[in-house]
Amino acid sequence: MSSIIQLLPDHVANQIAAGEVVQRPASVVKELLENAVDAKATDIKLIIKDAGKSLVQVIDNGLGMSVTDARLCFERHATSKIRHAEDLFSLHTKGFRGEALASIAAIAHVEMKTKQDQEELGTHLIIEGSKFVSQEVAVLPKGTSFAVKNLFFNIPARRNFLKSDIVEYRHVIDEFQRVALAHPKIHFTFYHNGSEMFNLPSSSLRQRIVGVFSGKTNEKLVPVQEETEIVDIQGFVSKPEFAKKNRGEQFFFVNDRFIKSGYLHHAVMAAYDGILRDGSQPSYFLYLTVPPNTIDINIHPTKTEIKFDDEQALYAILRASIKHSLGQFNVAPVLDFDRDSNLDTPYHYKDLEGETPTIQVDGNFNPFAEDKSSKSFSSGYKKPEPTSSWESLYVGLKHDTETFSGKSEFTFENEEVTSSLFNDEEVEQVVQKVYQIHKKYIVSPIKSGMVIVDQQRAHQRVLYEQFLVNMTVHQASSQQLLFPLNLFFSLNEMELIADLQLSLMNTGFVFEETNEDHIVISGIPVNVTESEVSIVLEQLLSDLQDGIPESSFSQNDSIAKSMARSLAVKTGTYLTEKEQENLVNGLFACKDPNVSPFHKPTFITMRVEDIDKKFAL
Repeated sequence: MSSIIQLLPDHVANQIAAGEVVQRPASVVKELLENAVDAKATDIKLIIKDAGKSLVQVIDNGLGMSVTDARLCFERHATSKIRHAEDLFSLHTKGFRGEALASIAAIAHVEMKTKQDQEELGTHLIIEGSKFVSQEVAVLPKGTSFAVKNLFFNIPARRNFLKSDIVEYRHVIDEFQRVALAHPKIHFTFYHNGSEMFNLPSSSLRQRIVGVFSGKTNEKLVPVQEETEIVDIQGFVSKPEFAKKNRGEQFFFVNDRFIKSGYLHHAVMAAYDGILRDGSQPSYFLYLTVPPNTIDINIHPTKTEIKFDDEQALYAILRASIKHSLGQFNVAPVLDFDRDSNLDTPYHYKDLEGETPTIQVDGNFNPFAEDKSSKSFSSGYKKPEPTSSWESLYVGLKHDTETFSGKSEFTFENEEVTSSLFNDEEVEQVVQKVYQIHKKYIVSPIKSGMVIVDQQRAHQRVLYEQFLVNMTVHQASSQQLLFPLNLFFSLNEMELIADLQLSLMNTGFVFEETNEDHIVISGIPVNVTESEVSIVLEQLLSDLQDGIPESSFSQNDSIAKSMARSLAVKTGTYLTEKEQENLVNGLFACKDPNVSPFHKPTFITMRVEDIDKKFAL
């Protein structure tokens, strides 16, 4: 009987490993940028085409590699970062697995050019699907250039799973921003399809954050700094008034490595407790420095999750340091006993001593003696004589009344009292009272019982269908603003807004100007107030951060859902009786009143028979 288990060929094993290391073009960007940083480069260029599907190239001026290293770096489990297993717990570099370049070379066309500073000539390698096509000596500048072309060319199934260029491009930007923010002393440039997207010279940490996110980032940052035996914390958090709906600008760096940590995020939110709007997320850029032997970064394939030795102490220190910064810069509310300046002593009375008041007592004053002055005062007053009886006050009044009410002088119009406009049965049908319960549900009686409407979901359905009709029929009406609105966004958000601009115009938005970091809006939809514009756009960007649908109908549907979510009346809002009636009537005038745009029931009905059963013994 022949053996069943066999060793896989190297190129097949590399392709399998690539499924874990390389998921999309952004994974290649991350690995190549981190290798360039580890090579002690001071100038790194990232060049991509078609969101990285056709080309991902990273050029650095780092140490470069020798001929032997240039060949070995594409072998599996080959790395310069570790020598022993104990080194995994004392890492000061980025990539260390030794599988990234081998995995990339297995699923793409790779061209590498590298040269060390002390060498006169460099090495030029071309690899296609793990096969070395050529290796030549070439005249090259100092450093290394990696060009990864035609990603997943030999795995069509994996290439078909890639998203649209817009989505993949946003993932590439995310990886670029993480590396650029972690190393502000390195000059980064980023080109996409021949256009320069970022040019970030060596700068301070604050300048790097402003350079990446532009806009009004500088004025919303609050510095955070704390040094302890467990951790050193520095960075910035945003002021509460600049909080957004999405969690885009939230970065944790541990030993210059980007990580994700729900535990540390909870510590930040705890520091903002009581000073944020519901559902808002603050921005933060926090850099934590801990001893390398107190963390384990080898628990996740992408190395974005870290396990700390003492998480509870780290949580408490982080929360306290952020709270201290918010209070120190008068961002958090504090007890402030401001005195009223009107109560201060006037300047010219400042050095004068107060005079003791004197008291004069009249020893001859007798309160029971008759007051002559009062007599003289009342001498001109004559007390009326009492009447014999109260009836005399009305003598002659009857005659005057009869004269006034004479029929010859005045005529009066008789009012005929008619019966009710509706009979009793019709009144019961026309007058339908609605009631609001706990500022959440609206109860309306019907012939068979009663209907209970969820006010938030019902309003979402009404707004959703209104927006959808406006966008598909292209007949949306706008209200012009007296003063145009200037709204600032990051580069990622501006890319999304540019793609959504036509659909937003169909809903009623009027874009007067679109710049690199902000937009100017001069008109808004009729059912949107000026104060709600930023909330609507933030919610829209948050809902579409994973990608914009390619078809126009799906795009309109997503925008209508997001705007309905933002503008719908919330649970806990009091509605007048007229508003309740309009909401119920508007719901049942919809094409599909049974469910909200998010496929949740908008109302339930209770029959009289069901209520009777509750009272049955």
